[in-house]
Amino acid sequence: MTQTILNTNTLFSSVALGPYTLKNRIVMPPLTRSRSTQPDNIPNDLMASYYAQRASAGFMVTEGTQIEPRGQGYAWTPGIHSPAQVEGWKKVTQAVHDKGGIIFAQLWHVGRVSHISLQPNGAQPVGPSDITADNVKVFIETGPGEGALADPSAPRALSTDEVGELVTMYAQAARNALEAGFDGVELHCANGYLVNQFISEHTNQRDDQYGGSLTNRLRFLKEIVAAVSDVVGADRLGVRFAPLFASTTETRVYLGLVESDPHHTYVEAVKVLEQAGIAYLSIAEADWDNAPDLPDTFYQAVREEFSGRIIYAGKYTVQKAVNILEKSYGDLFAFGRPFIANPDLPERIANNWPLNEADPATMYGGTDVGYSDYPYYRQSSIKEGQR
Repeated sequence: MTQTILNTNTLFSSVALGPYTLKNRIVMPPLTRSRSTQPDNIPNDLMASYYAQRASAGFMVTEGTQIEPRGQGYAWTPGIHSPAQVEGWKKVTQAVHDKGGIIFAQLWHVGRVSHISLQPNGAQPVGPSDITADNVKVFIETGPGEGALADPSAPRALSTDEVGELVTMYAQAARNALEAGFDGVELHCANGYLVNQFISEHTNQRDDQYGGSLTNRLRFLKEIVAAVSDVVGADRLGVRFAPLFASTTETRVYLGLVESDPHHTYVEAVKVLEQAGIAYLSIAEADWDNAPDLPDTFYQAVREEFSGRIIYAGKYTVQKAVNILEKSYGDLFAFGRPFIANPDLPERIANNWPLNEADPATMYGGTDVGYSDYPYYRQSSIKEGQR
């Protein structure tokens, strides 16, 4: 397909992000691809090639990488809690740095959105409360290289002490990320996963200091941000949210968890991040067909409350990105599916070249097919010229 390009020079202006100067404003966001080596979910040479191919992004964030074994919710996703996983990630960061790229690790814990087959010793998943996730599927391994969709298992509620232990686990995962050579880390606080579960009034029914009022429901987020900032520095830390405002056609409560007052919930969450002085806020908008745009009042409120860089994602076109940039609502823009199929996406955008289409059949798990074998435009042009 071919996108209409408007004022793309604005997407190719350099911009500061913490201690880094980015060469453009085009971001490769976290994209689950499930290609880690088994057993033990270890990053590998194939993953290093995939990320290095896309190092022309202004910067990139890895797929979600679980901070502990209980944090896994899908088959074959990589971790960042074992020495072997850290060594595997070193291959990725070195390959990206050799190409002049900047890469952050996304620290992930799925909480209740998991299945007993993915949990240590077949135990229940954990969450803020014992409320089972619905309207969502997880991907489990059914055989070597084979998987199937399944309903999440019933979770058990974390004790207060266990919540504190998880904060420590996030800090340790951040240390592991630095050891692996990452330039910074992003906390996955979106899409109905663990941190989002604590924030949401739907999934957090606790009666301790982590539940009840919005201030209490934001406490887990606040403590994780502080703990990880102490490790990596606030100027190398980002947080991802997925605020969802109800539409007349679909609410998808599990994805971002629609609150009774999402504007207030997430503006207060943004204030927590502003107080912490983190480098950036990443906001994933709804990305299904005919999904509603965020209200303009929300864009404005986020910009007013947060002084760091703001990244927007969610089926963005170049035109929409330029419009948001010109309004000063956002600073950087993430293009997920286009980056899957186009390793040279920034060059394609700059030249208004057509884009490869991603193959949904090879999205999760498998080999290099549909992963690191998508052609660069110049390669395709040469082949066309030789016919």
